[in-house]
Parts: sequence; structure tokens; C-alpha cells
Amino acid sequence: MTDTTEPKRSPLCQTIERDGKSVQADIYEDGAGGWVLEAVDSFNNSTVWDDHFKTDKDALDELLDTIEQEGIDVLVATESWQPN
Repeated sequence: MTDTTEPKRSPLCQTIERDGKSVQADIYEDGAGGWVLEAVDSFNNSTVWDDHFKTDKDALDELLDTIEQEGIDVLVATESWQPN
């Protein structure tokens, strides 16, 4: 039998808006006691951090720090990518 349960999502998941653009902060358990951080833009492109975080709050803080220091544009594509 295959286990098809979804990973546990953090209650800290949220949409973050800056400068008229937004990303969805998706934070979920990695199955090994850590948390995965993914930012999804309005074109459904995602940025997933390679490093996992000790807590879901650490993951959210990393996303907020990235947006504060580098701007939201580093997480938002200029258009939706389509395969050839």
C-alpha cells in the first residue's frame, strides 16, 4: 500500500505583497523534522530554497528577509514559462 498523505502545511503560509506584486509563501514539513520554503508567483513559477529550516517561523523569516533585502522582483517572473 502506498502512503499518499500530503505534507503538513504551516499555519504561517500566506500571500505577501510588495510594489504591486505578490508571492504565495508555502511552508511545509520535509518529513525529517525540518521545513521547506517555497515562494510561488502569480504565473505559478516557484522558487524553492535548497536548505531546509528548523522551524516554520525560520522559513517565513528567511522569505521576508529576502524580500526586504533583494526586493520581491527576485521571486517574480516577468512572464509564465512555457515549454517548446
